[in-house]
Formats: sequence, C-alpha cells, structure tokens
Amino acid sequence: MAMEWITAIDKRPCDRNLRDCELISCRLRRVEPLCRLPGSALQQLAMCGFYEDLEKGVTLFRAGEQGRYWYAVLGGQLEVRYHAADTKDGKLSVTLCNLGVGATFGESILHDLPRDSTVVTKTTCELLRVEQQDFRLIFEKNKELMNDIITNCRLKNGFGQSMQTTSTVQTNVQQQPSPTKKQLSPDHPNPAAPITEIPSPAMSRMGWALRTLLVSDNTSCLKDRKVGGKFIRKCAPGTELVEWLLNLSPIVHTRTQAAGMWQALLEEGVLCHVAKEQPFKDKCFLYRFKSDEDGTAGGAPTSDDVNHANEHIREALPALLHRGPDATLRMILRKPSHERTQEELELVYEELLHIAALSHLSTSIKRELASIIVFEAHAHAGTVLFNQGDEGRSWYILLKGSVDVVIHGKGTVATLKEGDDFGKLALINDAPRYTVMSGTPQKMLEHLLETRLGGQAGPNDPFLDDFLLTHIVFMPTPLLIDELAANYHADADIDLRQASEEDQEYFLTSKRRVVQFIQRWVLAVRHAVFDDPLAVEFIEELATDVEAEPALQEEASIIHHVLTQLSRYQEDRQMNATQKWKLPPNGQPICLFSGNTHSKTVIRPDDDIIFRVYCADHTYCTLRFPMATTAEVIKACAADKLQIARLPEDLLLVEVKSSGERVVFKDNDVSVPTALSLNGRIFVSPKDHLDALTPLPEQEVPTEAPDVDFEALSTKDVAYHMTLFDWDLFWAVHEYELLYHTFGRHHFNKITSNLDVFIRRFNEIQYWVVTEIVSTTNLTKRMSLVKKFIKLAAFCKEYQNLNAFFAIVMGLSNTAVSRLSMTWDKLPSKFRKLFTEYEALIDPSRNHRAYRMSVGKLQPPVIPFMPLLLKDMTFAHEGNKTSLDGLVNFEKMHMMAQTMRAVRFCRSRHLVLDPPSPKNENEIRNYIRCFRTIDNQRVLNSMSQKVEPRRS
Repeated sequence: MAMEWITAIDKRPCDRNLRDCELISCRLRRVEPLCRLPGSALQQLAMCGFYEDLEKGVTLFRAGEQGRYWYAVLGGQLEVRYHAADTKDGKLSVTLCNLGVGATFGESILHDLPRDSTVVTKTTCELLRVEQQDFRLIFEKNKELMNDIITNCRLKNGFGQSMQTTSTVQTNVQQQPSPTKKQLSPDHPNPAAPITEIPSPAMSRMGWALRTLLVSDNTSCLKDRKVGGKFIRKCAPGTELVEWLLNLSPIVHTRTQAAGMWQALLEEGVLCHVAKEQPFKDKCFLYRFKSDEDGTAGGAPTSDDVNHANEHIREALPALLHRGPDATLRMILRKPSHERTQEELELVYEELLHIAALSHLSTSIKRELASIIVFEAHAHAGTVLFNQGDEGRSWYILLKGSVDVVIHGKGTVATLKEGDDFGKLALINDAPRYTVMSGTPQKMLEHLLETRLGGQAGPNDPFLDDFLLTHIVFMPTPLLIDELAANYHADADIDLRQASEEDQEYFLTSKRRVVQFIQRWVLAVRHAVFDDPLAVEFIEELATDVEAEPALQEEASIIHHVLTQLSRYQEDRQMNATQKWKLPPNGQPICLFSGNTHSKTVIRPDDDIIFRVYCADHTYCTLRFPMATTAEVIKACAADKLQIARLPEDLLLVEVKSSGERVVFKDNDVSVPTALSLNGRIFVSPKDHLDALTPLPEQEVPTEAPDVDFEALSTKDVAYHMTLFDWDLFWAVHEYELLYHTFGRHHFNKITSNLDVFIRRFNEIQYWVVTEIVSTTNLTKRMSLVKKFIKLAAFCKEYQNLNAFFAIVMGLSNTAVSRLSMTWDKLPSKFRKLFTEYEALIDPSRNHRAYRMSVGKLQPPVIPFMPLLLKDMTFAHEGNKTSLDGLVNFEKMHMMAQTMRAVRFCRSRHLVLDPPSPKNENEIRNYIRCFRTIDNQRVLNSMSQKVEPRRS
C-alpha cells in the first residue's frame, strides 16, 4: 500500500486516475488534522497536490518572498525562522517553532501577502504542496474547516493571539528580559482542571456538535437538575454520557474508549465537572458543557444545526477517539500517587517503556516512577521553568514541544526537543558518566580502552557495545586491528628494564585491556570476527605473546577461550564447505542444493548458488557463482553465454518483477540472486533495450508449491512448523546484515543473503494468504479459509512469531481481501472482533506504538517484525549524518546499535516449543517451506473481482 500511494502521488496531477486519487486520499486521511476534512476536499487535494521528498537543510522559502504554494507536512520536521533586527554581529536568526507531521503552513497565499518567516527542513521531510489557485478553490469550498485547521496549527505552534509575545521573548533572549516566571505548581496538579487556557477550534467544534445532538434528543441524559439545593442547567452523569456515546457511533467499542473521549474534551475546557472537583469518570458524577456553565450556549438547535452536527461527528469523531488514550494518560499523571489504581499504574508503566530518556533504567525503577511521575503543561512560549543557579527540584522529560537552554552571557546554547530530558544533574550527587557524542575513530577507541574495560563501565553503559556493533561503519576491521596492535605493543620501543614501576604497570594494563576488548568483541558479534583473516591472525599472535608473559595469566585464560571458540567455528565452516544453493526457476524460495540439511544453515559469501539469467526473448542461461559475486561479473558472463554482442559497460543486470517493474542492479551489488522480490527474475539487457524486458508467462501465475489441502491440516500444527522454520531463518541473520542493508551492501562488499531470505519469507506468507483466499470461488469455503487464517495468526502470536503474525494480518488486510464484503459478513462475529484486535495491534500510527508496547512486554525467544526494525535503521540513517565536522556522529551509532541489540535480545534464548501430534508432520513441514503465491496486486485484484464482483 505504501509503495502504491507513493507511485500515485509521484505522477503529475494531470496524469492521475481515480484509483491514484483514492490511494492518495486514503494516505492523507491518516494525517491529523487533514483527516477532519470532508472526502470531497481530500479528493481535491489528491487531484492537485504535489509530493515533495526533501533532504535536511532545504529552504522552502524566505521571509519577504512572494508566496506561491501552501504546504502540509506528511513526514519529518521543519524549522520556522525569524530574522531579528541587525545587531553588531549581523542579523540574529531565531527559531520560532518546529513544524511536525500534520502541520500546515503557507496560507499567506490566500491574500497575496509576502512570507513573514523563513521555513527550512530540519530532517528529511515529506510534504504535500498545493499551488495558489488550487488552494484558493479548496479553501473557499471548505472555509470553516480549513480556517479551523490553520488556526489550530498557528495556536499549537505559539502564534495566533500570542504571536507578538512569543516573538518578543524569542528575539530578546540575548538581552535577558524578565519573562513571566512560572507559578510554582503544586506537586500534583488538579486533574479536574483543563490543561489549556482556551480550547482548540477542533475541540470547540466537536463539543458544539455533541451538545447539539444531546440537546436535540428529548430522551437524552442532558437535563436541568437540582444538586445540593442549587439548580444546574443541562448536566448529565458520566455513566449516561458514556452510554450515549457508545450508542452514537459503531467506532466506539468500549466504555473505556468513550470515557477517554469525554476526558479529552474536559482537559481542553469544553466539558467540566459541575463542582470542578473531578476529571471525567464513568460514574454518577455530574458534568456539563462549558457553554452551559457560562451562558453562551444560545437557544435550541435548529434542524440545520442538527444536520451539520451529525455531518461533523461522522467526519471528526475518529480524531476524538484517537485523542482519548493520551487524554486518559495525562489525567492519570495529574492524580496524586495514592489515588492511582493498579490498572492506571500499569498503563503509565507501559508508556514509560517507550520514553528514550528512561531506557537505561531497570524495570523496578520504571514501576516506581509510574506512581510518582507528574504531567505539566505550559501553554505559553517564554515560560521559565527554572533559572540558572536555582536549587534543583525536578527532573523533566519533554513529551511535546521544545525548550531553550539559556546560559548567562552566552544566550541560547541548546534547544531540547521531544524525548529529551533535563534537570536530573541537580538532583543527584554524582553526575552520570559523560556520554560520547562524537569523535575520531582513534580517539574513541583510546577513550574506550581507558574507561570502559577492566570493570570500569557501569552496567547500563552502552558505549562499548555500541562501538563493537557499529565500528564497521566508521572504523573498518583492518584499521581497528592496527590500532589495537599499537595499543598492545605500546612498549615496543621501550627498554622495560629501565622503565619505572608505574610505566611497567601502564604497559601491562594496556595489554590486559586489548585482550579484554577482543573477548568482548567476540561476545558481541560472534563469528563476524572469525570471518576476517586479519582478526584471526591478530588473535593467534596475541595468544602467543600473552602465553609468554607471566604477568598475564588471567588474560592467557581469556585468549585460550577465544581460540576454542575460533576452533569450533572453523570446524563448523569445514563441515559446510561444500554447501551449494539453488534458486528454483518457478518462483520458489532459495534452497540447499547440497550440504548439511539437518541444522541451522547460514548462507556464506563463498557458498555457490545456481540460478538463471534471462534475456528479452525469454531465453536463458544457467550460472553458478559464489554468493558474493558482483552484478558486473554476472552480467558479463550471462551476456557471453546468451551471445549478446555488447561491451560490459553497455549492459545492465535487471530484476523484472511480476508487475513488469524493472529494478537495475549496481555493478558492485553482491548477493544478487537472494535480493530478488517474491516472484522476480534476473535479466541481462543492453541499456537501450531496457523497455523491451517483460515478465515471463509463469510470473503471472502462482509460484509452484506442494499440492496440499491447507484446510485439511491442523492450524496449530501449521503454526508450530512455520515458527520452527522462521526461527531458523531469523537465527541465520547476523546483526551486521542490518547495517549492510541500511548503508548499502556495495559499501562493505558484504552479502545480505540471510536477511534477504528472511524478508522474502514475510512477503511470501503475506501473499500466500491473499492468493489462497482469492483463489477460492465458493463463498462458504472462502469464509472458512479467512477464519482459518485468523486462527493461524492467533497461534503464531501465541508462539511469539510476530513476523508471521504481521504477514498474515497484513495479507487479510490486503485490498483484494478486505473488499470481499460477502465473505466478511458471513464470518462469525467472534472472529471479526478478533481480527479487529489484530488490526489494532499492527496499526502503524504513532510509529507502531501498539506493537512496540506489546512486544516490549515479551521475553525471548521472539521472532520480531523485521520490516519495522529495518525501518528504524533507515530512519536513524537518513535522519542523521554519519559524520559531523569530520567527527563520527556517535549518537547515530547508538541509535543503530539499539535496533541491533533488539535483534540480539529476541534470540537470547533458544526456541523450545511443545511439539504437536506427529500426524502429517512431514507433509506439513514440506508445505510450509514453499507456499503458492501471486505477488502481482493487479492480478490479485482481478481475481478478487471475479469471486465477488463489485456491487452496482
């Protein structure tokens, strides 16, 4: 789906068809606040909007320029900058705010006004760009909603009525004005009070719509009541408001969801407890709308009001539902510790698991924090949290917004963003260890050897592990070996008989640290060390030298243990030296052609693989090469065998997918056969004949697979054998392959074949689900098959095979399956409900928050959702430079290592499952290794239309 919408929006507006606009609208509907716009407005944006994919540091426009476009942020962050008056040092550039996903800007084009600020991309960004003429038309047709969105965005980012104040505070930072000092809040803020001074336009509008429907319904719970001798107009008990909201819309499933939605209105001041003493509770406490409290509600609603309210609720209720969980969390965090229930503490704890600033803390400490952590909101820019020199009272973690750090005489020295923390140094006696942010490779290694070995590192200090997992990016192994050798032989030019005792101890300590480094290196990356001849040679030399030194007895024991591991690894390599693979011709996955088939098998660079290469007329040749062979060598050999009389530089090696898409391999690409998509084929072609390449006829039909009746097999047995098979594939993936995949294999000249095979497995399972369902013409059998796949997902989840779980659920969510309304209508409600829960678990919103919270509670062994781990690696890579001013950006390396550690954690225990009945064991084992699949979405959609034609 992601690739489809990008393909659609990459087209020029005049070239888009109705399907393209549907895909783009669907993507825009997932962006708050664009989701509030009616379908017609989103369709217009989809018809005329341009897609911008920009690198960090791109200036979209400057202050004073005449505007031509309006923008909406789909991904990344931008800075809005203001240039203050000239100072003696020139113009002072001040960052007014950061714009994140969902922000809109550039509306000055409505009035032909020049830009009042400069906007620059802060990270890699995705934007929707709309030309002035088109934006004016859309704005006029949806004036009220567009005004709401624009106003809300300006208020959210500190503009609107407070713009002048914000600007004054920001531009006078260096003159050290005296902004309003923050009133010291009580230790526990009042959870019944709103967190904003005025409600946002969207929440005001939602409050009006809900009140209008409540008042217009004579049987509703909103009534005039006498409370404690006082007459209270238009109030209702919390329990009845929850019941009413549950009956209002089918998207509200539970009382908890409904209560969270009312709390979202209460925290913005749209709703309030009649005595201002309670947050929203699903109890008999009375609540009323603020407009009834202050007398601004007006008379009875007209029929037009009711119609508008109904229409607005249909469009905007999902957004309120989305706000509910966050509002509930904020309410809990504003309650005193003793009032938080066990369920509430668990909810807070789950949220703390995903705050980076707390990642180094133990589980027990996070659980203690859940009872004492407090929420604060500061609506005005320029609020002082504490002054330089004040006694420290609190530790802060930024959930949203930004904070400037100002030092007397220096002005703003840093801007802290979402996820950053500050204030903890003043709360403890001993400051935490200085964290390495950047440095040269040599200096970082030197610092590491001096401070992180010999028991000096703390238990939660990741620097050494980060270095070991990522050094191949910035310090290749030959350079690392040279530096280690220099440290070990620091006494080479010294006469030790004349050296002082201190010097002799220093040299011995250097040797010990190098040996300990080798031990930790092997522990961290395992056989990757032994695969490098230089590293092996250094270890063997080290062993000889350590044995000859009486003072290094302990180190001799360490190095002997490393040598034992090396010996075992080399024996294993020797056993599998004859290992050969083949890529079957009819779309099946790679399999062993010869070698040991009874153990976990790792694909190695020098393993041979047999595969076919085709040319434009679909004739082919069969080649056999080591896995690490480059695309350049393959194309030259294939061209020679196929008698294509062209020079190598005039040839291309290409993958042709079943959809007809062509992907050109770089000449220095390796592991080419395993890099193919699910039903792709390798072609060689002259550059000027690329357009002549077409898919093979067999790419249009399902891949070959064992002829087995899936419905006749035990679902649990299938899940069991799938999990064992997937575990072996996952076990073979080395953490380094994630780095090779992210930075590019050609940069390291290393294969990613094991990772390729594991990723292919995800796609294979996903399209197997779709293929089986759309191939079943009988409605009852098709419903039964959908039910079986939902049960299979449940068993995979139980076995913690989350990669297969995601693949199955995503297969069931594929448009070719989700459109089969007759099939889904026939499905028992129990399974529909279960599938809805599973869809919520794979929901990608808020960076897959639901999945991350779920997997955070699991203990290994786990087969994780690999595409998300690769996405995390890609975001860390593309959003951060590898070097800054000639120094290694070690913060980036830390982010990369965090993901690699997640992979290591998932398999830190062996997989042990209770085996099911041995019935059909061999049949199932053969079946799950190779599924029947079609990966061409066009073909799948066509098959879907045939089994259930579109209703007219």
